[in-house]
Formats: sequence, C-alpha cells, structure tokens
Amino acid sequence: MSRRNWRLEWPLHLMLVPGIVIVLLFSYGPMVGIVIAFQNFVPVKGIFRSEWVGLEHFKYIYHLRETREVLWNTVFIAFLKIVGGLVAPLVTALLLNEIVKKYYKRTVQTIIYMPHFMSWVIMAGILIDVLSPTSGIVNQFLAWLGFDKVFFLGNEKWFPYVLAVTDVLKEFGFGTVVYLAAITAVNPSLYEAAVLDGADRWQQTLNVTIPAIVPITILLTTLALGNVLNAGFDQVFNLYNPSVYSTGDILDTYVYRIGLASAQYGVATAVGLFKSVISLVLISLSYVIAYRTANYRIF
Repeated sequence: MSRRNWRLEWPLHLMLVPGIVIVLLFSYGPMVGIVIAFQNFVPVKGIFRSEWVGLEHFKYIYHLRETREVLWNTVFIAFLKIVGGLVAPLVTALLLNEIVKKYYKRTVQTIIYMPHFMSWVIMAGILIDVLSPTSGIVNQFLAWLGFDKVFFLGNEKWFPYVLAVTDVLKEFGFGTVVYLAAITAVNPSLYEAAVLDGADRWQQTLNVTIPAIVPITILLTTLALGNVLNAGFDQVFNLYNPSVYSTGDILDTYVYRIGLASAQYGVATAVGLFKSVISLVLISLSYVIAYRTANYRIF
C-alpha cells in the first residue's frame, strides 16, 4: 500500500480496531478453555491445576450409545431444516413474483418476514399453546376432521418433524427475500423474448426465472452444508422434554445437559470440540464446493 493511500485509509483501519478487540476477547480468548476436554476439570482447581487425562473423555463418549444417537438426531434434524429452508423460500418467492398488486405483495412479504425477528422463547410459548393436545388449535382442527389428537411435543416420532416445520415457518420469510432479490435481477428482455415466442406465465417461470436463479440456489445449498451439525439449540432447548430425548436431543443440548446439568465439564467440552472440528471441515468443504459451482469467494 502506498503512503498516499495509507493517509486516506488509516481512519478506516482505525475503525476496525474495536471490532478486532471484541472478537479477540469474546471469540478467540475463550478458546483457551478447549484444554478442559483433555482434563478431569474441577472448577475449584481451575485449568492449570486440574488433572490431565489426555484422550480419555473422547474414548468415553465414543463408546456411549447416547453419543451416536445424539449425532444422528443432529444430522437428521439439520437435514430436514436445510431441505425445508431451501424449498419453502424458493417456492414462496416464485409465487410472490407472480403477484401484480404491489401493496398486496409487500403486505404478504412483511407478514411472513416478521417471525424471523421473534426469539425462540416467544415462539416456543406460542407453539406450546397452538400444539397443545387438549386446547391447541391444531388438534382441535384434527378432531374436527375426525382424526385422533396428537401430542406433537411429547411424541418422539413427531418431534423431529415438528422442529423442522416450525423452523421453516419462522425463517422462510428471510430466505424469500434473498430469492426475490435474485429474481429482481433477471434481465427483463428475457421475459419479453419469451412473450414474443408465445410463452405464458408458467412457461416463463420454468424457462426464464428458475434457470436464472439456479446459481444462487446452488450457492445457498452448498453453504448450508456447513450447518449440518447446527440443528438449533435455542429452538430445541425451549421445546423438548425428557420424553423426546431419544429423537430430539442434539449435540448442543447434549453438551448443555452433561456439562452444566450433570457437571461433567470435561466430557461436555470434548463433545463440543468434536462438533467444532467436524463443523470446520464441513464449512471448509462447503466453501470449496460453492467456489467451484457458483464462483463464490469469501475474499
């Protein structure tokens, strides 16, 4: 960088300092605690005086049946969320793109976008009431149709799908904005050419709109691979209960239960470190795939 450019840009670099300090303190500083995964950690003794046990915690969690069960739950629930989180926004964006009246279109966008800003604490309270087996509106509707009532939040078979559906309902409005932005960027001359060729609205969607947004769809799909082990702690923690641990317990909630609730700090840290390493590999792989398929660069 030349001296002239440095004189012009040094204020911008100076503005980065607070952010860098915060990241170092709150993101990289706590990583020192990773050493707990290799210790028989006792809070009174601290990190420096606790007994060193090496890889014993990793061997312990490897032989636990719960670990394999929780890992499967995490991958399965995350997979359902990824698929739903890609399909629902895409379909919604295509439908909204066909709405001519701007006022109605913007109203629908606002309504479906609002749940994104609600915390899972609030959403969980709403869902518990809505899905209640006695007074919930969903079960009342099922009873009106002649079906048996379902305890959605207490049935281990239904619970993973409830997590996936409710997550999609909360977040698909945000994803819709991304696809609508991609559709807006499509060259209008392509639609004009399709009209001259006699294409109706459905044919224009199939032959112009969808091919034009394929790159952003591929990009979002590949980047989502990095979140396979992130099934959503906030959501699961606020909705699950002991009766659905077998299908609803994920790595994050498992770490919470054995780490804070059962005070097995070393084991919990080992599980968390295992998840972090696998997530790093998946995220790196997703960026490589995104670069090769959609020419996506992070710098």
